[in-house]
Order: sequence, then C-alpha cells, then structure tokens
Amino acid sequence: MQIEFTRFSPDDVEALVGFLTGHEWPFHAGVQDPGTVRERAAGGLYDDEESRTFWVLADGERAGLVRLQDLADDTPLFDLRIAERWRGRGLGAAAVAWLTGYLFTELPHVNRIEGTTRQDNHAMRAVFRKSGYAKESHYRESWPGLDGTVHDAVGYAILRRDWLSGTVTPPDWDDEPR
Repeated sequence: MQIEFTRFSPDDVEALVGFLTGHEWPFHAGVQDPGTVRERAAGGLYDDEESRTFWVLADGERAGLVRLQDLADDTPLFDLRIAERWRGRGLGAAAVAWLTGYLFTELPHVNRIEGTTRQDNHAMRAVFRKSGYAKESHYRESWPGLDGTVHDAVGYAILRRDWLSGTVTPPDWDDEPR
C-alpha cells in the first residue's frame, strides 16, 4: 500500500465535509454536521498559524485525516481519523510516525507531542506505544460518549530526545512523598 500525506487546502472543504460526516467516529465526541465543518474551515480551524491539516492518502484515496494543533506551543497536539474501511491496516501507525517526524523536523521549538484517546480505544493506544509514545496521564470519567456514557481518557506523549534516540522514557509514577 502506498501511503502519502498532502496538506489540506481551502479547495478541499467539500471533501472534508464528506469525510467527517460520511464516516462513523466512535471515539470522537460530538457529531459532525456539514454546516459546522464548513464554518470551522472558514474560520481557519483546519489550517492557520496554530493548526495544519493533512490528508492521509492510501493508494491515492483519502483514507484519513491528521490535524496538528497548538503549533505555536512547544507541546502540540493532534487529532487522527482513519476511515472505517482503512482501519486495522497500519495507517494509524504510519500517520503517527509521519506526524511525529514532521513536527520535530519542521518545528524546532517543539520539545514534546501529546495525544489523548479514550481508554477503550485499544487500537489507538497500541499505535501510541508502537510509535514510542509513553502513557503520561489517566483522566477518570472525563470523555463523554455519544450514548451518554462517560469514559476514562488516557494521554500519551513523546519527547524530542526520545524520538532522536529511539527510546521511551516513562514518567516517574512513584513520586509521591511518603
């Protein structure tokens, strides 16, 4: 499978609307409606000084979307979405590897990259681990689901020095004074 990443452009708004409203996103809160997507795109949510969005192309098809956020910070975040028919085929891992390299290469002020997912999103959690991200946080009952259930959220991050060395430095979980 040929995987490429191309930057979102204002000409892509209708494709973006179709992508976000035409797929199920079980681990993302809120339902996307076409008007909201168009409004957010017009407001620069997908491409401005603070954010950049890229299509994940698999064999030439728009199979995913990567949105990089908080780009002025030294710790940007990202949102990753893979279309249903492409899930489980390695695109998530390829996208996280690509965005990690992109952020550390293109933005020299970036020291770490963060991502958060629901506790029950086992596929994304595996992608984080495979990509060298360390679990840094666990937020109990903080992620509302579409059905009203409130899930735990988990946060992962990678440090520039770990990316450069190919290591993973876990947090010191046993740092409470005794």
